[in-house]
Amino acid sequence: MKIQRVIKAITFIVLSIGSFTLKAQQDGTVIDKIVAVIGDNTILKSDIESQVVSMRANGVLVDDKAKCQMFEELMFQKLLLHQAELDSVTVTDAEVEGEIDRRLNYFIAQIGSEKKLEQYYKKSMLQIKEEFRVIVKDQIISQRMQGQITSSIKVTPKEVKAYYNGLNPDSIPMIESEVEYAQILINAKQSDAAKEAARYRINELRERIIKGEEFSTLAILYSADEGSAKNGGELGFMGRAELVPEFSVTAFKLKNKAVSEIIETEFGFHIMQLIERRGQKVNVRHILIKIEVEEQQIQEAKNLADSVHNLLSVDTITFEQMATQFSDDEQTNKNGGLAVNPQTGTSIFYIDQVNPQVYYTLEKMKVGETSLPVPAQTVDGKKGYRIIKLIKKSEPHKATLDTDYDKVQNAALVAKQNDATLTWIKSKIASTYIKISDDFSGCDFDNNWIK
Repeated sequence: MKIQRVIKAITFIVLSIGSFTLKAQQDGTVIDKIVAVIGDNTILKSDIESQVVSMRANGVLVDDKAKCQMFEELMFQKLLLHQAELDSVTVTDAEVEGEIDRRLNYFIAQIGSEKKLEQYYKKSMLQIKEEFRVIVKDQIISQRMQGQITSSIKVTPKEVKAYYNGLNPDSIPMIESEVEYAQILINAKQSDAAKEAARYRINELRERIIKGEEFSTLAILYSADEGSAKNGGELGFMGRAELVPEFSVTAFKLKNKAVSEIIETEFGFHIMQLIERRGQKVNVRHILIKIEVEEQQIQEAKNLADSVHNLLSVDTITFEQMATQFSDDEQTNKNGGLAVNPQTGTSIFYIDQVNPQVYYTLEKMKVGETSLPVPAQTVDGKKGYRIIKLIKKSEPHKATLDTDYDKVQNAALVAKQNDATLTWIKSKIASTYIKISDDFSGCDFDNNWIK
């Protein structure tokens, strides 16, 4: 099995099998039979075909070679499960439940609501959870078993150097341009008049609903939350932690079909109506009226940003101090304005990961420079100005030990983990009962599964 495949096999199955199963149920029934036995574990023809159906439905070309690769990845998972049982590797019900909820929340976010997910799957949420339970449990155990194979593996500096020197020059990876930057974000403040106008508008809509007009119709027509407006304001089932605090408190107090009082959050003014409550989750519909920011407030934000920028020219005042004092970005102001990449949790961004608004400023800057205030708009629509400081920037280049040691080290570690996994697979195949159907006897496997 190739390096990437052996390390990523279980990850591929973990991320995809739930959605593949979901899709395959919609697209037809597979005539089933056992196509492999690994110890006490079996692989069904439908385990392969459901993945093929889903991938093809999503425009992915699946040929016989790809089928064989899927089959080998499933055999690897079943081999891990077999050994996990022998080694008494277990998982708690709470861990399984948490992972099921995480995946279902992802599906719900993609499709729009729990109700839509149930309609799509033609099953209740309880039934969907039950179908996922065994699959998810097996996947977690497989991951845990794979972790035991490689968890103790480390690489020394000598091994990292040997790995790098052993690479074919054409195989040395290119490292994309990377940047590290800090920012001071100053949002335009809302005027009292704009707030009052928004409050008046939401109250007007509330009174229309109380007098008999349909909440969902007014949500479609007037709600500023575009994502839920098209669904009549419906948010889908959510837990307390998934909602902003002020909204959550009211949502979980609602009874029957009552219309809430006006709630103010960071997004504006809301009213909501309870659709259904299930345990610790609630489904409400809402209408959002945003507080419009006037040109005068935007100009005031620019004036403040200009003043902050001028103060930065004073040697005794640092960018970090000004970010802490003036920046409205709660994610960075406590860290001296240093931006954090949400994909990695570090302060390093590949250039294509940077917010486009920031990118166009950074590309004109030199390391150590501070930009003039530039217009900014946050994800939730707040307008203002930001000042950017470019801390580090690298040009695209081939990886070297001097400049990219951590990346080379990680690649060397993956290679060593791969070798250990290959050795483990070989030894376990030799000592495990394995029977494969003639359906897959023509596959060119990376490991000697057919004994």
